[in-house]
Amino acid sequence: MIKDAIQALREGKFILLYDFDDREGETDFAIRADRVRPADVARMRRDGGGLICTAIPARSADRLGLPFATDLLRSCPGTAGMVGQVPYDTKNRSSFSLWVNHRDTWTGVTDNDRALTINAIAAQVRMSLNGGGADFHAQFRSPGHVAVLRADENLLDQRKGQTELSIALAMMAGITPAVTICEMLDERSGAALSKADARAYARKNGLVFIEGSEVVEVWEKTSG
Repeated sequence: MIKDAIQALREGKFILLYDFDDREGETDFAIRADRVRPADVARMRRDGGGLICTAIPARSADRLGLPFATDLLRSCPGTAGMVGQVPYDTKNRSSFSLWVNHRDTWTGVTDNDRALTINAIAAQVRMSLNGGGADFHAQFRSPGHVAVLRADENLLDQRKGQTELSIALAMMAGITPAVTICEMLDERSGAALSKADARAYARKNGLVFIEGSEVVEVWEKTSG
């Protein structure tokens, strides 16, 4: 199944990525950021309903000057006390960095605007990893409507969140490691969409469903 997920990512198709029963217990839409279209943003907000975020690797975040949001909060006396425990994560740190809009957007929240921003984030990641002259701060403004997520430096050896799972999949796929993700929520229960319902959605819509345990297993075999 992981081969199918990798191929789908390469082709710019959505996959559904579930983390772990003992972690968030959530399924995310995941798609390579450099192929995101306005219609993809619409599908994530309509059929997912969670936050639409773009995960990037730590090396890119460092080269682009994108800190963890928690580090920014701790640096300001007025907000330092807001940094609290993350109940589902043993590292106790969220992956959130900055929320951005590309400077060519208007409000930044429309499907067109968010697709433009997401594509541009992927372009900056690609340039940063290829030694190009990426200039993130000249291209974007903050606050905005697309959350950037920083993966931990050692990926799944260090943290096993949706951010790290999606970046690990992108690296195994050999694509630019920038992946846009969005949680699937359940309007009936007010909670995350159940794994069973997420699987049913995948079957109905011809999408690959993959669990975090599958990603970790292959990652540990191939990255050692």
